[in-house]
Amino acid sequence: MYSKLIILAALVAISVAAPQRRLPAGSPESQAVILAQDSNLEPNGAYSYRYETSNGIAAQQSSYDGANAAGEYSYTGQDGVLYRVVYNADVNGFQPQGAHLPVEPPVPDHVLKGLEDIRRNPPRDPEFNLAALDATIARLRATLG
Repeated sequence: MYSKLIILAALVAISVAAPQRRLPAGSPESQAVILAQDSNLEPNGAYSYRYETSNGIAAQQSSYDGANAAGEYSYTGQDGVLYRVVYNADVNGFQPQGAHLPVEPPVPDHVLKGLEDIRRNPPRDPEFNLAALDATIARLRATLG
């Protein structure tokens, strides 16, 4: 539990120390105010937060264990378009989805067949992650439509 708290504190410290982009005085971003903000941190590491600002930025994220998270954020780009990203972050990494993000092309048949062959006869290496292989196969099958 303390390690999760230390990691959370380190992330906050890094974000505060990160160089901030200077905004021109009077720009909408420099005048933005927080309209809504809520957060919750449980002793087991579970957490949730959400916020919304007057310039159209909104975000929310939750985690049941402090390690795996799901959330979304949205903002209006300089082109006036509202951009929205929904994501999961877990042992398979950060997995964003949004209409404006590039989509993975369909996997070639021979690649999927090769991974399925490995699945049927997995290596005996104790470091081999069968769950990660299953997740990869499922993800690649989804690109086939």
